[in-house]
Amino acid sequence: MNSNCKTSTIRCAIYTRKSTSEGLDQDFNSLDAQRESAEAFIASHRHEGWQVLADDYSDGGFSGGDMQRPGVKRLLQDIEAGQIDCVVVYKVDRLSRSLLDFARMMQSFETHGVSFVSVTQQFNTTHSMGRLTLNILLSFAQFEREMISERTRDKMAAARRKGKYVGGPPILGYDIIDTKLVVNDAEAEQVRTIFAFYLEHQSLLSAVAEVNRQGWTTKRWVTKKETTRGGRAFDKTSLHKLLTNVAYSGKVRYQQTIYDGQHAGIVDPATFQRVQHLLRLNRTNKTAAAQNGYAAPLKGLLRCAPCGCHMSHAHTVRKKTRCYRYYVCNKSQKLGRAACPSQPVPAAEIERFVVDQIREIGRDPRLVADTLAALSAEWETDQQSLDDEARELSRELGRLAGEMERWAAVDDQRRLANAQQQVAAAERRLAEIRNELTELQREHLTEADVRAALAGFDPLWDGLSMGEQALLLQDLLKRVDYDGQEGTIGVTPPRAKPSS
Repeated sequence: MNSNCKTSTIRCAIYTRKSTSEGLDQDFNSLDAQRESAEAFIASHRHEGWQVLADDYSDGGFSGGDMQRPGVKRLLQDIEAGQIDCVVVYKVDRLSRSLLDFARMMQSFETHGVSFVSVTQQFNTTHSMGRLTLNILLSFAQFEREMISERTRDKMAAARRKGKYVGGPPILGYDIIDTKLVVNDAEAEQVRTIFAFYLEHQSLLSAVAEVNRQGWTTKRWVTKKETTRGGRAFDKTSLHKLLTNVAYSGKVRYQQTIYDGQHAGIVDPATFQRVQHLLRLNRTNKTAAAQNGYAAPLKGLLRCAPCGCHMSHAHTVRKKTRCYRYYVCNKSQKLGRAACPSQPVPAAEIERFVVDQIREIGRDPRLVADTLAALSAEWETDQQSLDDEARELSRELGRLAGEMERWAAVDDQRRLANAQQQVAAAERRLAEIRNELTELQREHLTEADVRAALAGFDPLWDGLSMGEQALLLQDLLKRVDYDGQEGTIGVTPPRAKPSS
């Protein structure tokens, strides 16, 4: 061998992951074991120039189902910076359980000339056979996950068709005993009385007021972690949910089909059907009233300052000819006028005030600049809050993944189904956060954008229809706060960033 020939150095980064945080506080945990195996593997290739990088790329308590992991993010950043030649993992699914995410990472690896090695599965992506084997293994890993989810859904569907209770929070009138719904006699009497209240008053708001006068609340229950849930005062939404729950008639619902349940009903079927008919009738009448052709320029923008709730647009017709438009607090609508100190405000009056405020903002350059600077800081705070929530949800998904593995191993279908529901809820919230972050970027206006919009406001406004005015206000404003106690109105422009 030529003594002058030098072996090039291959900088190897070791990535480790564990789905749950259980056991990570031990002196030698699963992450340590994975790294030790990877270091031994790299040492066996020292003659080829392989060297271990000291940086720690590990994710303890994170699911492999997405990319929201700090260790993976640092790994990809260092790859883009050209600091890594090879990524070594103990097993393929430590890096990712998602075929789509893994394919994206492999594309990034290939772009930057980085190879990928799995210690236990004995292949290297520098070879075509290694790449083929890798894709096959990932396909089966994802297929297995989907099969577990599909089997769980099928078992839940079969149980529903048989009328069985398959999980979820308890409802007023029943206790959960040995995974079955058992009638709670005291609460059942409350439920029957609530149905009677609605039939008597034929109004959700009046029934809510009557229920709250009795001091009754939604179902109060304690989780396995000793956390108390429920026990809240009824409002229109929670009362409507109770009145439309088919469980009270001894039925169960699966998708759009209703089956006979294995539990005893609380409300007789005739009463339940009369309530459903009345709810449908009232909803039809309100929908027709809502489709009255009156646009609401401040819809979605106006909030009640004393209680923080949104204010909705409404109208009444006096003497069959004159329409009186106003905005009213949603809390007042749900719980009655006594629930909020703010009184309804005339729509035309507050809309005119808001428009005048927009004109004033556009005429004061210093006010525009100060407002945009403050809102830029608020924008950054909102973005950080969403990022933090996404990280917490990723950790929660990691914990749930570990639970699902345990429940699947012991064939505990009820707990597995509950874990599946929690995973679905967490994944939905993650998707919402991604959408919110995208929307946050869209809201990110420059000072020039806002100045241009305000400069053209006066000549544009008067020529617009009410519906077009509403759309313009949505672009120019973030929110409007009305304090019915003090008689004050606050106008907040949209999020913005200083122009570069």
